[in-house]
Amino acid sequence: MLELMISAPASGSGKTILTCALLAALKRRGYDPCAFKCGPDYIDPMFHRSVLGVESCNLDLFLSDETTVRRLYGFYSAWRNAAVVEGTMGFYDGLGGSTDRASAWHVADTLGLPVLLAVRPRGASLTLAAQIKGLTAFRKSSHIAGILLNDCSPTLAQSLSSMLEKETGLPVLGYLPHMDEAVLESRHLGLCTAGEIRNLVERIDRTAFQLDENMDWDRLFPLFERRGGWELPPSPVSRLRVPLAVARDEAFCFTYAETLEALRAAGAELLFFSPLRDTGLPSNACGLYLPGGYPELYAGKLAENVSMRRAIRKAVESGLPTVAECGGFLYLGQSLEDAGGTIFPMAGVLPGKAIRKQKLVRFGYSELSASADSLLFRQGETLPVHEFHYWDSSENGGDLTAKKPLTGRNWQCGFSSERLYAGFPHLYFAGHPHLAERFVQAAILYRAERGEHEA
Repeated sequence: MLELMISAPASGSGKTILTCALLAALKRRGYDPCAFKCGPDYIDPMFHRSVLGVESCNLDLFLSDETTVRRLYGFYSAWRNAAVVEGTMGFYDGLGGSTDRASAWHVADTLGLPVLLAVRPRGASLTLAAQIKGLTAFRKSSHIAGILLNDCSPTLAQSLSSMLEKETGLPVLGYLPHMDEAVLESRHLGLCTAGEIRNLVERIDRTAFQLDENMDWDRLFPLFERRGGWELPPSPVSRLRVPLAVARDEAFCFTYAETLEALRAAGAELLFFSPLRDTGLPSNACGLYLPGGYPELYAGKLAENVSMRRAIRKAVESGLPTVAECGGFLYLGQSLEDAGGTIFPMAGVLPGKAIRKQKLVRFGYSELSASADSLLFRQGETLPVHEFHYWDSSENGGDLTAKKPLTGRNWQCGFSSERLYAGFPHLYFAGHPHLAERFVQAAILYRAERGEHEA
């Protein structure tokens, strides 16, 4: 089985397009690859999915432990003959930017993955060798097995390769020349989503062709061939089935594939719907999941769908078990300011008004603790979460406490009750399956209260 991680010295090195190009090139060569992303990233897995047509899984060592990461890797790579993991940020950049916890290196070390280091030469030559030597020496085992030059002319690649191999002892396995197609558009939360980029598949195919032509496959394959797959059992799946409505469209697109699988394993039947286009919730829904996304970009269309806003408000206020994260939380508020500064009405369940900020608000990992029992939490529990948003609310709630794990800075947040979790922090059900189990059990109770039975 071919297994490797693509990482880089820093963000902005082109890891996502290289990962997609490598996946497409492997498909050209008869492989059936799967993909993974390090860290709490919703967008990059969308690009992987555009190439493979199947879900890409996140591997996060803050939101989950090493055993869970190994299980997820084994489960999603089962029956595949290649696995490519895209790193996050710089190779060693982990929790707080000052530790290697939850870094790409931490994931590679946990899984024993060899690493293909993507380097973009910009105004440096011999200094690149010094930087790479530093990366390989920084930890006892760096796992770096080879170098890939990105955005590099053929002439420069030829002159750099022999020098880098001599100075670092690592093979330079290929290069990708400068290509306009390899530059992916961005916005305030990072890359635009895969569905928004015009001719994405064609652009990746052209990039894959160039990578294929300029990769030394004869040297790459032996370096990254490993034992024949991971034989780890999947999580047990409940035979119970209770329908949960899950928002899924352009405005609500931030869901982890493994979170959805955790809900299914707990007994949920997922009913996808669109707050942008549908007129109401699925009629038999016994729970509601409103994930994050870009509601601020579609605030006008969300406001125009009055019947959906009314249906969701009525359902939540009548006790429908509801989980609303980040963008979903903003949708439940009174109003939402769009990217142009226009204010639109939202579902009106919660008191807050969503406002645009000029910079990231409460960015990064934190730990969420509960002072009372509720839908998802139990008194005294602490759970790892993640936030990443440029919008804020005038009323963020105060039922939970969030704390930065390194600095201890803390703040009150979230609306949490017997039937509701709503707040900016994103939860990771795959790392803590009891969250999914509690959500599903609340939905089962709701169904019983309505006098309904399992179909």
